[in-house]
Amino acid sequence: MSVLSSPHFLHRVLWVDAAACAASGLLQLAGGAPLAGLLGLPENLLGATGLFLLGYAVLVVLVARCPVLPRAMVWLLVAGNLLWAMDCAVLLASGWVAPTRLGTAYVVVQALTVLVLAELQWFGLRRGGRRVA
Repeated sequence: MSVLSSPHFLHRVLWVDAAACAASGLLQLAGGAPLAGLLGLPENLLGATGLFLLGYAVLVVLVARCPVLPRAMVWLLVAGNLLWAMDCAVLLASGWVAPTRLGTAYVVVQALTVLVLAELQWFGLRRGGRRVA
């Protein structure tokens, strides 16, 4: 049985989403001024989005712990990931910030990561089965 055909596929994707959000959120909160200088992103932006990411990670964990995933909540997470990717693109295109090359890469990697997670979550929803209601 492949990972994609596993009945636990969507649960696993949600756990990866939660872990990625928690890791980014903790990095942004713990990094503070040094991270802001390294990335060329405002410290208050990193702090606020870090807090948001931790809250989002808690929500994803609550959903992932359900034996039968609530379809509407997973769709909400898909939408949240798509919105985060769009926000990353708007941030870089807007001129509101002047990130370093590393900062640009950090934002782009976040956008690509959540796009992949949204796609995997959508795939898991389409497959559905008994684990999604």
